[in-house]
Amino acid sequence: MNSPAPAAFAPAIGLGNPHLQTLWGPLWRKSPNLAHQRERVWLADGDFLDLDWSGPHQADAPLVLVLHGLTGSSRSHYVLGLQQALQAYGWASVALNWRGCSGEPNLLPRSYHSGASEDLAEVVRHLRAQRPMAPLYAVGYSLGGNVLLKYLGETGAASQLQAAVAVSVPFRLDHCADRIGLGFSRVYQAHFMREMLAYVKGKQRHFQHHGHDEALAALARLGPLENLKNFWDFDGRVTAPLNGFSDVHDYYRRSSSRYFLGENRTPTLIIQSSDDPFVFPHSLPPANELAAQTTLELHSRGGHVGFVDGSLRQPGYYLERRIPQWLTGRR
Repeated sequence: MNSPAPAAFAPAIGLGNPHLQTLWGPLWRKSPNLAHQRERVWLADGDFLDLDWSGPHQADAPLVLVLHGLTGSSRSHYVLGLQQALQAYGWASVALNWRGCSGEPNLLPRSYHSGASEDLAEVVRHLRAQRPMAPLYAVGYSLGGNVLLKYLGETGAASQLQAAVAVSVPFRLDHCADRIGLGFSRVYQAHFMREMLAYVKGKQRHFQHHGHDEALAALARLGPLENLKNFWDFDGRVTAPLNGFSDVHDYYRRSSSRYFLGENRTPTLIIQSSDDPFVFPHSLPPANELAAQTTLELHSRGGHVGFVDGSLRQPGYYLERRIPQWLTGRR
């Protein structure tokens, strides 16, 4: 069954600017009111991830795993909006909170990051065991989209997913680290730096309070964190050493999803905007880098995880129409 061709995205009048598209959701959208049922999943290394379920409980109801972006969570507006839209279709969904993003610090010094496909693999195996009769899909936004595409390339025909959607993907992390330091995008960079440093400091307080001396010592070895100004600084001083990378270049090279696209064997839709303030146009993969089962839907406007249409009085959310529409066509 094929889904209808997508309607061209037209931004809401007054929201044609990519930054207004990007900022509308976090600043002005009223988050959908959605009830979650939380499940804690214990990982092989002794850490945990929290999953937030929504929708029908039938064993064979289609199930969509939703992956949030950097400094987000299952309470992010785009996650709740998609889960609400899927529920209207009669589909179940489960939102993954990456390590330390569910409101409680994770137990290990290691963090979540843009290449954490091993965590995604454990969650996929868990969901397949929990609901073996349910068709399983995945949708990832930004960082979550990068992790998803990396996972799909690593697993090839063994992804255990019926189809996948990735939105506003930072295909090349080194490029993204450069792009977000330019012009108005430095506002986003400053926000992310504050949030990421707060994430690390929250772990430090947690380890100190609970007497986790070994974990606390691992964070102390990172050195002082006061002078980290950009992604290159943070990922070089924090992300890379905490997660087993030799340096920031090793992290960016091994975690950038663009290098994994050709090995994907799962039907996949990628939704991007050419005016994304986090992603250079030259970071987007050309057609010859995409697997045959992958469709890149590139819009001229939409910002980063924006795609707000309609009007300011009655805004619409293209992604929450387009993603369920496309997924139902993959059944």
